[in-house]
Amino acid sequence: MLVRSGATRHTLPVRTLLTSSALRYPSRCLLPSVSRLPTEPQRSLTTTAAAPELRPASKKTYRALVGFERNLATTVTEQYIDNVPFNTLTPLYQLRPIDVANTIQIPDQLPPPARGRMNQSGIPGDHAELLSMFDACLKVGRLERAIMVARRLEELGGLSTLEMLQIYHGYLRARIARIEMGGEKIAKTGASTGDDVFALYETRIHGELPLRSETIGYMLKLSLLCSTGSKLRTRVTRFMGLLPHNTTMDLGDILSAEDLARIAKISPSFTYTMSESSPAEPELKPEPKVNDDSTQFFNEAEPAIDFQSSVPPEVLATTQKGLGLTSLKKTISLFAEIPEGRDIASLPLGERKEIQSRLEKDTVEAAVDRWRKESQAMSEMGLSVSSPGLNARLYEWHTDLQRRIAKETQLAVDSEAKEKKTSDDLVRCQLAPYLLQSSPERLAAVVILSLLSLVSVFGVDKGVPLTRIVHHLASTAEEDIRVFKATQSIPKNIVRSKKAREQKAKTLLKVAKVREYQASINGGEQNLAEAVDGQKEFPSDLPLPRLDPRWPTTTKTKFGALLLGAFLDTAKVVVVREHPETKELVSQMQPAFSHTTQLRKGKKVGVIIPNRALVDIMKTEPRGEVLARHLPMVVEPEPWTQWEKGGFLEYPTSVVRAKAQEKDQQIYTEAAIERGDMEQMMKGLDVLGQTAWRINRKVFNVMLEAWNTGTEVANIPALNPNLPIPPAPESPDDPLARRAWLKAVKAVENEKGGLHSQRCFMNFQLEIARAFRDQTFYFPHNLDFRGRAYPVPTYLNHMGADHMRGLLKFAKGKPLGTKGLRWLKIHLANVYGFDKASLAEREEFANQNHQNILDSVRNPLNGSCWWLKAEDPWQCLATCFELADALEHPDPAQFVSHLPVHQDGTCNGLQHYAALGGDTWGAEQVNLLPGERPADVYSAVADIVTERINYDADELKLDFAIALKGKIVRKVVKQTVMTNVYGVTRTGAKKQILRQLEALYPNLKQETGQEPSVLAAYCTTKVFDALSSMFKGAHDIQMWLGEIGGRVCQSLSAEQIKRIAMEEQDEAEARQAQQAPHDPDAPTVRTKKVRGEVTIMAPKRKSKSLKAVKNESSLDSLKERFLSTIVWTTPLRMPVVQPYRNTANRTVATCLQTLSLMDTARSDPVNRRKQLQAFPPNFIHSLDASHMMLSALESHDRGLTFAAVHDSFWTHAADVDVMGGIIRDSFIRIHEEDVIGRLKREFEARFGDSLYLATVIKNTPVGRAIEHWRKSHKTMTARQELLLEVERLKLLKSPHLTDRTRGEEMVTPGSLFEKLGSPDAMISAAQAVEADADKTAPDADMDGEDGMDVMDGQDGMDVMDGQDVMDGMDVTDVMEGEAGSAEDEIEGAAAEQGGNATRGIWKETGPFIARKDRPEPRDRSAYMSQQAKLTVWLPLTFPDIPAKGDFDIQMLRQSKYFFS
Repeated sequence: MLVRSGATRHTLPVRTLLTSSALRYPSRCLLPSVSRLPTEPQRSLTTTAAAPELRPASKKTYRALVGFERNLATTVTEQYIDNVPFNTLTPLYQLRPIDVANTIQIPDQLPPPARGRMNQSGIPGDHAELLSMFDACLKVGRLERAIMVARRLEELGGLSTLEMLQIYHGYLRARIARIEMGGEKIAKTGASTGDDVFALYETRIHGELPLRSETIGYMLKLSLLCSTGSKLRTRVTRFMGLLPHNTTMDLGDILSAEDLARIAKISPSFTYTMSESSPAEPELKPEPKVNDDSTQFFNEAEPAIDFQSSVPPEVLATTQKGLGLTSLKKTISLFAEIPEGRDIASLPLGERKEIQSRLEKDTVEAAVDRWRKESQAMSEMGLSVSSPGLNARLYEWHTDLQRRIAKETQLAVDSEAKEKKTSDDLVRCQLAPYLLQSSPERLAAVVILSLLSLVSVFGVDKGVPLTRIVHHLASTAEEDIRVFKATQSIPKNIVRSKKAREQKAKTLLKVAKVREYQASINGGEQNLAEAVDGQKEFPSDLPLPRLDPRWPTTTKTKFGALLLGAFLDTAKVVVVREHPETKELVSQMQPAFSHTTQLRKGKKVGVIIPNRALVDIMKTEPRGEVLARHLPMVVEPEPWTQWEKGGFLEYPTSVVRAKAQEKDQQIYTEAAIERGDMEQMMKGLDVLGQTAWRINRKVFNVMLEAWNTGTEVANIPALNPNLPIPPAPESPDDPLARRAWLKAVKAVENEKGGLHSQRCFMNFQLEIARAFRDQTFYFPHNLDFRGRAYPVPTYLNHMGADHMRGLLKFAKGKPLGTKGLRWLKIHLANVYGFDKASLAEREEFANQNHQNILDSVRNPLNGSCWWLKAEDPWQCLATCFELADALEHPDPAQFVSHLPVHQDGTCNGLQHYAALGGDTWGAEQVNLLPGERPADVYSAVADIVTERINYDADELKLDFAIALKGKIVRKVVKQTVMTNVYGVTRTGAKKQILRQLEALYPNLKQETGQEPSVLAAYCTTKVFDALSSMFKGAHDIQMWLGEIGGRVCQSLSAEQIKRIAMEEQDEAEARQAQQAPHDPDAPTVRTKKVRGEVTIMAPKRKSKSLKAVKNESSLDSLKERFLSTIVWTTPLRMPVVQPYRNTANRTVATCLQTLSLMDTARSDPVNRRKQLQAFPPNFIHSLDASHMMLSALESHDRGLTFAAVHDSFWTHAADVDVMGGIIRDSFIRIHEEDVIGRLKREFEARFGDSLYLATVIKNTPVGRAIEHWRKSHKTMTARQELLLEVERLKLLKSPHLTDRTRGEEMVTPGSLFEKLGSPDAMISAAQAVEADADKTAPDADMDGEDGMDVMDGQDGMDVMDGQDVMDGMDVTDVMEGEAGSAEDEIEGAAAEQGGNATRGIWKETGPFIARKDRPEPRDRSAYMSQQAKLTVWLPLTFPDIPAKGDFDIQMLRQSKYFFS
């Protein structure tokens, strides 16, 4: 019977983050993933009785189809806009309303269960390791061991019932796959090898875990595969009978059409029906097939599209202490096959995607093939592979290492079968499923390539820390396995036709228990029609997400150490040395690398040292590999739809850049994606990625010529820079002179090394530019955790330095029109550095330099070289070429321009602050208000600082002021003002000013007699004071942000308090049990804890000592429970989660040495100081990111080509005016809303049920009362005091009068504060965090880099990950200098002369004032005695928002210089 199915709307909750740490805890709401959209005819089971015609299906909403209406279960109510596509209601560039009470909230992670010991079967006792091992066992088909791991997880407890069910689902899927592949022999009789699966279901799943339709589907499939005859009928009837009344069951790709027909045949109560697909559903179009027509493209040439079609000369190679250049050339050798002047963009889309896939596919197999060919070539020439060349050795290394890994894999497999296992056998058992996921040949190649690439980062003549290598090898191997497995084809013996697979993927099983339905409801055919037409979803209809955990750090460490140990044992190099006596050359095989220890910063650190002979070879034979993510794309990037779905075609890239151990951002982002909140951000990334680029051949030819000369040109360093070593001191006995000389020598060597590294990096960039010189290419973008967009390709992108920006132009050109020529001239003045003048003056600047422009174009390197004097010389040269061509055109308005024209903000962070605070004076300084000329905030700050220094010099006669009088210019304060808003500390600002003073006045100390560092500290205070006076409202906003952030960082959520109460109750029960008589016959009961709606398998309880109980009840222990990271929602609804947490070290014994690991989890306490200091600047970053995205979306909607570098927006010259209006409108749309008010309401909704640890001055009425109360309650622990306050607050909120009366009568520190407290009695939360951090500053500084044996979860390749060094730095990068620096004494001396304005404690923190919450050294003891303090638990409330100034944001539309 053909029926048209009704469109059923599903509530789609957040997809759980299936990682080793995420799967462990029930707080993630393990609920179904996205439902599939049926495009094939739908198959269903219904009754055999005739039914009346069903009513037609209601049309699905657009958002329901594309999955943009998914809500976080238990925290978000579902919202719908029926029958109207969402993007027809509101354009993407318009702000969507944000319901702050309905924001995404992810519960805190439960503390991990106690680690168990590895059992005798080699099964570990850590949840993260077990989950990863279980997944690995499934992938390699070791199902017997997988079920052992699952049972160990049950024993340890701590997992929710849904999580355990998810694990068993993975096992059932793998079992079905193995049966289908013929891995199990199924008997034709009633018995089968699948009986153990049904026993597993009855004993472990049924009755123990929730009933899910997916589970029933798996058991039905197993019944069809493993059963025959009466047993098949019994099992099918049994599982079909588990379904509730009138349900709809989505089985996804579990059952095929044939399976459904068999079920309908076995069960006569059901009939198999087929429904027509909805006409509103999209039709899947097959990918275009690649034909042989592309051969003509590669064989025929056509005229060049740009400049000259002649092949440019080779790029002069730089001798590198790394291993990347030769491999880079071979990686991009694909472009050498393309005729000169031909663009891949002219090919059909399918063929371009094939080429892009070829570029993205890993170079592992290509590298092995190349090594093999080189080795064969050496043999054919009669040369031994033992010759001292690296190329001749790599294939032998690979062969030997492959053999060794195969041996280790076999040993690991054999270890599992041993009854008595040694410690080595136990480790091998743990690593066996990971080794089996890849082939020895591929693993060996990955090890060699990864090791050589990592050595290139550190330098071949330096030792590489062992922890870096171990983690990098394991991370690269894991990533290779993920990519390799994803691109592998299905085995031929189980491949179905495409049509059959599509039908299977769209199977929808609808079940109606008609007999029971009719028995319970009186009716006939009408009720039957209602049953079929109004079928309800099975409560657990949608399938659970599939397990895909990442490898935990401990597993990576052991796996990487195993691979590295095998490589060290097998990799050999020929060493030729002269015999000391016979003077004959003697060759010997020696290890290519050796493992040793070095003393670094007072610690012994394990390092890997390359053989000296290998160092000499690699310096002359550079080799390495470039990964796909380092190259631009030749097709438009894939649209972003999921966390790792978008950008590159093959290579998985996350939409938000987050380190492996930073789980919070990924969890919140995936939740936002499921709910549709990331729609605008992902569409904005798509817009940025769709911008097509080309190499500016004219600029490239000049740059290549300059490069090959080896001389210094613009920012290109000289090949052999002339940096002479300073002469040694005349008197070798003078220790001070020798120390100064050694320091000068080291500075010269460092400068040489820096220039060499810079040239090496530019060598890579020019090679890539040369390969892409005729191609149209694209930059896929992703975000940092604040929402700022970055291109993923590392070397060639528009966020690079001046030479990279000058090399790039838009592939799509646009006629200049009536105003384009003017903007080209203005752009020339901007990049030259003449950007502080009016627009008319900038245009006139270009007119006056017409001859210089022509000379720069006609003779760029041998003429007057006017362009080299520009602030951005290569961009200036590119503009000269464009402007000269336009002026030579018969009609400049018709000239097609490809040059990006920039519109840059004026200190964009201060612009946002001025808008938030409503500062009219500040807004005027950053060009938010209209003016005849552009305002310069840096000059304004310099003027105020100069005025105040002059006052101190003339009136107060301060020595510091006299020394600096007349020396403060714009350049001195510019960097500090620029980074001030982004979180620079006082120490960092002082260093910035000191650098500028020393550069401008090298003899400052000799001229003034004052230490430059002291003068810089004094000047820093003046800069902060100037900013505070200019941006008063912004300063108040920043102080408010710091206060609310400090309170959140010191809070406990209601969920945490409940767990603390449970712990207190458990310990009270344990104490009672210890006092009670022991009954040995009493059974041990394993309980299940219920948290919300999720049941948690409780682990076995272990008794604790009294000392342990006391420690866990202390205040310091409660501070370790501060898990609340600061979370907020941007105007574009992206959740921002600050990742700063404290980490603890773990030691892991490996086959090489014992390593110390830094393993971060969501259950780790937050780093309160970093959270506090980073919040204000990160909040501003999230605003400017939203501004850029809104501008990108509207520009795209209006047909503009758009690119951006944070606060610098690019488009064609003809569209600058249009884009300028868009930029202003976007900024106004953000700030005409109550941004700060919404943030406060969101914090109240997100954290309002928490309690925070407030700090009260002891020598106040409320402080003395609290101290007296605690003296009378000496036996009460800090935890009991917290719970007492919780009980009081609960009673006060009770609807019963008696309870409220009891609460009012209770006396607690909190109630005392309510009666006696005042704002003067409190210390701000920000100051409390700073003061508390000062006590532990030495420990906080131990970041793992001192000993280098501490592994921080990074692979040592961050420089290769596309992070822009300057623009993309995290806020902590500018927080230079922690508390307790050696220069505090100097700063204290500076403060002494600074008068009362700079004496004593810094009571404010923020970008507009100095951030040291510390008194002068000589006053410290007196200060601390006067400011003794105590803590008290209070409800988490937030102070009132500071009053906003009178600046009207609508005035921005009239400002010509907002962005200019």
